[in-house]
Amino acid sequence: MSARTVCPATGRRRRPFREENDVTAPIVPPPTWMSEDLTLLDDAFARFLERDIAPDYESWVEAGSVTRAAWEKTGAGGFLCPAAPEELGGSGGSFAHDAVIIRRLGLAGFDHFGIALHSAIVAPYIQHYGSPEQKKRWLPGLASGKLIGAIAMTEPGAGSDLQAVRTSAVRDGNQYLLNGSKTFITNGQLANLVIVVAKTDPSAGAKGVSLFAVETDTVEGFRRGRNLDKLGFKGNDTSELFFDDMRVPADALIGPEEGQGFYQLMEQLPQERLLVAVQAMAAIERALALTLDYVKERKAFGKRVLDFQNTQFKLAELKTEATIGQVFVNDCIARHVAGQLDSVTASMAKYWTTDLQMKVMDECLQFFGGYGYMNEYPISRLFADARVQRIYAGTNEIMKVLIARSL
Repeated sequence: MSARTVCPATGRRRRPFREENDVTAPIVPPPTWMSEDLTLLDDAFARFLERDIAPDYESWVEAGSVTRAAWEKTGAGGFLCPAAPEELGGSGGSFAHDAVIIRRLGLAGFDHFGIALHSAIVAPYIQHYGSPEQKKRWLPGLASGKLIGAIAMTEPGAGSDLQAVRTSAVRDGNQYLLNGSKTFITNGQLANLVIVVAKTDPSAGAKGVSLFAVETDTVEGFRRGRNLDKLGFKGNDTSELFFDDMRVPADALIGPEEGQGFYQLMEQLPQERLLVAVQAMAAIERALALTLDYVKERKAFGKRVLDFQNTQFKLAELKTEATIGQVFVNDCIARHVAGQLDSVTASMAKYWTTDLQMKVMDECLQFFGGYGYMNEYPISRLFADARVQRIYAGTNEIMKVLIARSL
């Protein structure tokens, strides 16, 4: 038995990383919105991950990107864009189907795979605002994995303030000429269908923002920058994108007319923020399960770490807060599926659960001591991955501004 197969802290034979990272028994209450259909989806996706994603996942993380073959295999399994209509390649489901898939990715430790953005952020813009022709053109490709989606909002000088974007789109006959740059674009190295946020009328403020669906394989003037070196989420490619006199056909405009982009973004951001909350709660549940397993085995001063009152009190606090968070997110999902989730409540869910996520990761890592700082322990990756959750989809400070406006 090699030294790497034995945990130096507990003396136990170590499970493989994938098995050690997977959570099967819930630490917090299971979602109340789960139906028999959704449970079957969860089971099928868990088996798919173990069979088709697990064997190569760590090599993808090291390479900084999941492969196109993995995307297509996931699409062939029916696990991409489940909320899209069946006649357009989806499963005719709802956000609950997306939530099941994203939650399982987190519980199993495969959250560097950028399915969440692809299925539950990019595809809905096409589904909700695209013309019938655009839906037929792009949704089947997204559902199959032949098209990989990204959304290009953030710029070097514009983050949460979407009205400040400088990328321009100028009508030129039956085309638009796009110029500008984007950064921090998730799925950016592989994406071949990118929704670009651009100004069609720089003098009109929010009313001058439009969205364009750009098929990157068919346009000139499109460049990808480097795959950005991040603190966490190493396996999810994140890129700079450049548009240099990039010409796209006029029918790349999403919506019936220019100037609808800001309103389209505002309508879809609550789902994006709820999605982040779902990811946060899955990561929290996994971290607590891993930590509980560790403190039951690790001994200090002649007894298990779990037997110290400080450990019991800390974990009791974290489990309580995790339960509160899961109940809140469950309610948000049910309200969203019913069409009743408002922007303020989604902002509350996003900021509170991601703040909690960072707290839980810090507290759990502390129980591992020096081993928690080692990358071979999953808690180390969970800690690094958690930090960005408070930044993207609108910083938590912006979430509080939105909530305060409702007071």
